[in-house]
Amino acid sequence: MSPRSSRPPRPLGVHVVDGGVQVAVVASHATGVDLCLPGPDGVERRVPLGGPHLGTFSAFVPGVRAGDRYGFRVHGAWDPVRGLRHNPAKLLVDPYARGLSGELEYGPETYGHVVDRFGLGDVYGQADPRDSAGHVPWSVVVDTRELPGPDPAANRPWVPWERSVVYEAHVRGLTMRAPQMPEELRGTYAGLAHPSVVDHLLGLGVTAVELLPIHAVASEPHLVARGLTNYWGYSTLGFFAPEPRYATAAARAAGPAAVLAEVRAMVHTLHEAGLEVLLDVVYNHTHEGGLPGQHVSWRGLDNTLYYMHDGNTPATLIDVTGCGNTLDFRRTAVVGMTLDSLRYWAEVVGVDGFRFDLAVTLARGPDGFVQDHPLLVAATTDPVLQGIKLVAEPWDVGPGGWRTGMFPPPFAEWNDRFRNAVRSFWLADPARAAHGLPGHRVRDLATRLSGSVDLFGQSDPPLLRGPMASVNFVTAHDGYTLADLVTYEHKHNLANGEHNRDGTDDNRSWNHGIEGSVLPDSPAAAIAPLRRRSIRNLFATLAIAAGTPMITAGDEMGRTQSGNNNAYCLDDELTWVNWDLAPWGHDLLATTRWLIALRRDHPALRSTRFYTGRPVDGSGRADLSWFDAEGHAFDHGRWHDASIRTLQMLRAARPDDPAEHDGTGRADPLDVVLVVVNGALDAVDVALAGEPTDRWRLVWDSVWEHPDEQRSSAIAGALHGDAGEVAVMEPLSMRIYVLEPPTV
Repeated sequence: MSPRSSRPPRPLGVHVVDGGVQVAVVASHATGVDLCLPGPDGVERRVPLGGPHLGTFSAFVPGVRAGDRYGFRVHGAWDPVRGLRHNPAKLLVDPYARGLSGELEYGPETYGHVVDRFGLGDVYGQADPRDSAGHVPWSVVVDTRELPGPDPAANRPWVPWERSVVYEAHVRGLTMRAPQMPEELRGTYAGLAHPSVVDHLLGLGVTAVELLPIHAVASEPHLVARGLTNYWGYSTLGFFAPEPRYATAAARAAGPAAVLAEVRAMVHTLHEAGLEVLLDVVYNHTHEGGLPGQHVSWRGLDNTLYYMHDGNTPATLIDVTGCGNTLDFRRTAVVGMTLDSLRYWAEVVGVDGFRFDLAVTLARGPDGFVQDHPLLVAATTDPVLQGIKLVAEPWDVGPGGWRTGMFPPPFAEWNDRFRNAVRSFWLADPARAAHGLPGHRVRDLATRLSGSVDLFGQSDPPLLRGPMASVNFVTAHDGYTLADLVTYEHKHNLANGEHNRDGTDDNRSWNHGIEGSVLPDSPAAAIAPLRRRSIRNLFATLAIAAGTPMITAGDEMGRTQSGNNNAYCLDDELTWVNWDLAPWGHDLLATTRWLIALRRDHPALRSTRFYTGRPVDGSGRADLSWFDAEGHAFDHGRWHDASIRTLQMLRAARPDDPAEHDGTGRADPLDVVLVVVNGALDAVDVALAGEPTDRWRLVWDSVWEHPDEQRSSAIAGALHGDAGEVAVMEPLSMRIYVLEPPTV
């Protein structure tokens, strides 16, 4: 078999065309590249590619078809002191492979340099001569021209940001224990699209599922040595191939094309239900790790091009990700690979957005973070990605790595300041107050509730992005669950095998006096109601804050990880969502649904613009006002008084849905919401804020275990109050009032 004259080298990867495949791969420092095809007789056929042309080797290879396995072998200098690590004994995964076959092993054969059976050796030593074929995955040709099933990009819900509520979930973790789930669908893409899961998501009121990485992954050698796995998936083996472990057994047996079809069917089904699908994508580093790591793909193709080096001799990798290596986004090929991957998942798989892990790495130039980095400019202007949701995790672990608020529109960003402020106000500060220690001032919480203009208002022109650029969260996959935040003050990560050294110590949690769970018949059971109220306070703050709320899967049902705040390597019942709920879990689920619906129904809780404190058009009422417990407007002194732990937030907005207009041509009635927060350890008398004629209706109180308690409050006559009327706020509680329309 021999290649015909090469066509233009783009697109990269292996693509089915009439009569064969078109192959192109970047290997700018190599002297030659072979396309390797395993034969039925066990003999590997090697087809030399033409080139290089501008660093790319390419060829048309006849006779290769969809479903065939392949890999690359790269010839060139083995000079690791200079960063060159070409070793043709190693079969390499195509970075553009649409599918993978086989498992990555961890023996010495998978390393480019000579190592012992423990993976130890001189990283600048001799090249290892052992053939890695049979020890690394094969890439698989997938023909994307005629994929089965409906096009998942054709029925996108296109949910606007102001209506979005994001639900962060793990494919396997969400579905392994889901009720009414057929056994063969547990832990799979198809399981995520099962009616039992879809109905739960719709009933909850979320609009988008943000999936932890589903790009093909491989566990790090140090985890494998401890009998663990990279459960979260932040260890990428391929940016185009879906992870086959999450496919059904039938799809895996049928091959990578069937795995891809299952992913597409999942996306299409979720779209049909009105749910968007966002992917957590890890373009900042790869599975290959630091210099002592394995030799599986990018390292063998073009080590000094793909990975960021320090420019010294001997060549050393720059690590701003904490994972051993950093992809070098100063390189056109790396930017191009990332954009190609984004387009592929948007066009072929139909996903609706991306959350970029350690996004600062993706925008690093020669001198650090660059706000108008070529990748950011390209992602925001690419016609294929127009309208796709782009979300940055706005930090990495390198110099100047914290950049929250600095990404260009239309990027949204995870807001870690929101997480810290909410946890501090409701948990860390009361814990300190219980010991007579001061806490934070309420101004930080107020800033987060009103959309974090201090972070996201800096633009040209100012205030361009709006509060929806802030993806608000109290918990995420990384850290405590919501239930654990109120149960543990110290991490319990021994199961990770790192002697409890891993995971953050900045949890801002509060165990309410007892570490760990308490049994109903325990003398400490009296703290359980306060813990549950704290959960409700945290979630309500998330639901009513300006910005885009993100919920972590299972938090709505009280999921626990027994105090493990870094369960990235545990794939078991500790990390899987438990759907078998205690009575209080059912109450929490009902509360979560109620609060999300409240947000949906009230424009004042989901403003698209930053608040100004000026009157809403055509009215005399300000869009945002702040009051203390006596009903007095906050002034400069109050904002800086650390003793103040009670505040009232009044927000007003016009209805944003034409269906909500009265059709008379008159000015639409204002939607007005009053939120009263008591972060003190004692009950506080609060004079309800507002205009003299305002009459408020209490729609939710965090004291209520279940929203149905509103009915008993109505019977007791405690649901209504006029402005100026005094209401008693229980310790550490929140109330939400809505303005009743004036009687005619």
